[in-house]
Amino acid sequence: MPLEIVTVPCLRDNYAYLLRDQATGRVGLVDAPEAAPIEAALRERGWGLDLILITHHHGDHIDGVEALRRDTGTRVAGAAADARRLPPLDIALDPGATLALGDSGAEVVDVPGHTVGHVAYHFPEAGALFSADSLMVLGCGRLFEGTAGQMWASLSRLAALPGRTLVHSGHEYAEANLRFALSVDGENEVLLHRAKQIGALRQMGAATVPARLDLERATNPFLRVPDADFKARNGLDGLPDAEAFAEIRRRKDTF
Repeated sequence: MPLEIVTVPCLRDNYAYLLRDQATGRVGLVDAPEAAPIEAALRERGWGLDLILITHHHGDHIDGVEALRRDTGTRVAGAAADARRLPPLDIALDPGATLALGDSGAEVVDVPGHTVGHVAYHFPEAGALFSADSLMVLGCGRLFEGTAGQMWASLSRLAALPGRTLVHSGHEYAEANLRFALSVDGENEVLLHRAKQIGALRQMGAATVPARLDLERATNPFLRVPDADFKARNGLDGLPDAEAFAEIRRRKDTF
């Protein structure tokens, strides 16, 4: 595997991700909710920090950036279109660009919806997607700035990646997302089996990330929208996928 990935719990339920390119030893970080646990994880492994990859502007994803920049001399990359709301960027990225971390390359994916400037990072050789608050385990982010149509387009873009892709999302929301998923898709045998797995993981205090994308496609209600049986069970027959998604998102918001 070209990337060694370390999940770092932060704040109450956030995740940051350390990425070490095995060929060169270069180390990256996806999001920086707070500096202390990230610096502790770096010290434990004897790693430096070369690059922070920011997904979006919310404080629980960027509040640790400046302390890490000061303490490690790291460079910072993020979306050019949202630069005014991000910490100062050394690398301003456009959707479709490729960002190098040593010999590993990340594709920058435009995923508006949760915020209008949200991006995700896909490392195709490593089979790893860092989706933050766009695609999440059994869910998706709230629509704080973007529209349901934007989020549906973003999720559709991510869902088209290879099924073996491991989805690393920005929060530990699986249990809450699971309760909603069961309310709209409780006859889904794959979901029922996954519910047991998630329950066991959380009982041990273990993370539910990463999750395989093909499993998300089979159990995440927001990705299940195109399925005719799912639509029928939820009274969404005949609706275009984007409108059906908007209704499922509305139901989650009031669940």
